[in-house]
Amino acid sequence: MRLTKHTHATVTLSKGDATLLIDPGAFTSDAAELIAAAEAILITHEHFDHIDVDAVRAGLQARPELHIHGPESALGALTQFGDRVHAVAAGDRFTTAGFDVRVFGEQHAMIHPEIPCVHNIGYLIDSAVLHPGDAYLVIDEPVDTLLVPTSGPWTTMGDAIEYVRSVKPRQSIQIHDVMLSEVGIRSAGMFLGQDSLTQTTLLTLEPGESVTI
Repeated sequence: MRLTKHTHATVTLSKGDATLLIDPGAFTSDAAELIAAAEAILITHEHFDHIDVDAVRAGLQARPELHIHGPESALGALTQFGDRVHAVAAGDRFTTAGFDVRVFGEQHAMIHPEIPCVHNIGYLIDSAVLHPGDAYLVIDEPVDTLLVPTSGPWTTMGDAIEYVRSVKPRQSIQIHDVMLSEVGIRSAGMFLGQDSLTQTTLLTLEPGESVTI
C-alpha cells in the first residue's frame, strides 16, 4: 500500500490500480484532480478543510462510479447522488476501492466550550493506517501508521505527544499542518520523532510525497 500526503489532512492510499482519497478539503488546491483519480472518498467530518463540497459534488456528477463515505452530518449536501453516498458511524466496517475500512470515534476535539463539537470519525484502513480526523482518537486495535494532526485551533503539542504514546504505532506521519510554518513543522518533528518523548519514528512528508506502508 502506498500512502501519499497532500496538503493539510488530505491523504491518498493506493493499492494496485485503486486509489482511496481521504478528506479532500478546501486547503488542498488539487482536490479536484485527486477526486478525479480516486475510486472512493472517505470524509472524517464536515469542516471545509476536510471536505470541499463543490469539488466533491462535481466529481460525483462527472463520474457515476465514484462513491463517498462519511458521517451523515458531512454528506447532507450530496444526498442527490443516492446510493453512492454512504453515511457511516463508529462500529461500521466496509470494503471500498479494495480497502478494508473500519470506523471509530464520535466527536471533533473541543476548540472552546462555547463552540459546538461536530461529529467526527476516524478510519482504520487495512488494519494498518489510522486517520483520526480532528480528534486524538485512541482505538483498541494495533496501529502500524498513525496520521497525527499537528496544527489547528484544537491541537496542543502536549496532547499530541500523549496521543502518540497512547496509540503506540510503529510510525507516525504528520498531517493537519497547513497552519504551521516550515520552522513549526520542524519543531513538531523534534517533539514527536524517534529521539523525543514519543520514542516513535515520525515521517514529515512534503505535499505529494509518498511512502510504502
